[in-house]
Amino acid sequence: MLKSNLRMLMAEHQIDDITELMEKSGLSRNSINKLYRGTHLETIKLETLFKLCDTFQCKLSELIEYVPEE
Repeated sequence: MLKSNLRMLMAEHQIDDITELMEKSGLSRNSINKLYRGTHLETIKLETLFKLCDTFQCKLSELIEYVPEE
């Protein structure tokens, strides 16, 4: 199972909403919404993840993580 840490990163960087993140990252609302809601994470493009990592100056593993199912 994949887990998104987007909300946590947004809080740490004082980004209040998706619109502000769209402006900073250059990504569309749909791309960000998947991560924000934590749905269909397996279909997110690597390019999207890389842009967000650049925006937050973080590692990919800080943005999204794999949690093995028990």
